[in-house]
Amino acid sequence: MKLSRQGLALIKSSEGFRAKAYVCPAGVLTIGYGSTGPHVRPGLVVTEVEANALLAKDAARFEKAVNALGVKLTQNQFDALVSLAFNIGVGNFNSSTLVRKLKVGDVSGAAAQFAVWNKARVKGVLTALPGLTKRRAKVLFSTPVADRVFVAP
Repeated sequence: MKLSRQGLALIKSSEGFRAKAYVCPAGVLTIGYGSTGPHVRPGLVVTEVEANALLAKDAARFEKAVNALGVKLTQNQFDALVSLAFNIGVGNFNSSTLVRKLKVGDVSGAAAQFAVWNKARVKGVLTALPGLTKRRAKVLFSTPVADRVFVAP
């Protein structure tokens, strides 16, 4: 599966656009629409076009991780899972209780796990962040495709 236009818009609206590299609340150097990694360095500036290219490249990595689960998903479920993996990283995503529940067919249990992922380490302390609480895509994950709830801004 591929991230839908609405799924991409969800990530973009959740991350927001920042042209200049910054340190997120979890202490990670970030740029554009939430892009992280060795390509991000202090002082780096990108255009919105460059940020969109980084997002497409990043999204492909997280699509691959969700596709590797080998479970049947609706488009909404796929988009919600890619958004979550994008935010928490492939390692955390793959080792999560959410993924374990999904792999054994416990879809409602997996949906409930979205709320667990609202914390980040801030100065070494695991802290609930309002932005993470707000952005979790449980509603999208649990919504039938015909009833899409997210409309791109």
